[in-house]
Amino acid sequence: MESRAYLDIETTGLNPFTNELTVIGIYTENGNGVMQMVGDAINASDLIEAMSNVSELYTYNGSRFDLPFIREKLKVDLTEYCSHNDLMYACWKRNLKGGLKSVERQLGIERELTDVDGWVAVQLWHNYRRFGDRESLSKLLRYNEEDVVNLKMLREMLES
Repeated sequence: MESRAYLDIETTGLNPFTNELTVIGIYTENGNGVMQMVGDAINASDLIEAMSNVSELYTYNGSRFDLPFIREKLKVDLTEYCSHNDLMYACWKRNLKGGLKSVERQLGIERELTDVDGWVAVQLWHNYRRFGDRESLSKLLRYNEEDVVNLKMLREMLES
């Protein structure tokens, strides 16, 4: 059964050559819900398996960030497995500018974790890695889950 999926990554910075991939979150519409790979458990074979029944992949700024980062770190080009739609460009056509959180605010898409952004996500990861802070990891994973679930809402709003 082929389905749509929504992907978002968390990293320790913007450069795939010097920074780490910390979380890959994938939300599929086929009933599997949100799947997350974390830290040392992130690998190419599990990612390819997670994408095995995906026909359409949605991201926000994924063509410039998420997919190139994954390609560099895991040597996997997800566009070889499914079509990719970067919702950022559809937003630009509707004069919705800014990052995902800004666009969400403009459209009235709410978040539970309003105090977390990309910078805080990096700090949460470091708190987890350096100090074993499980609450920081839990918050990072909830943040990533909100990203991928909200991508589905964003796609639906753009199509209506």
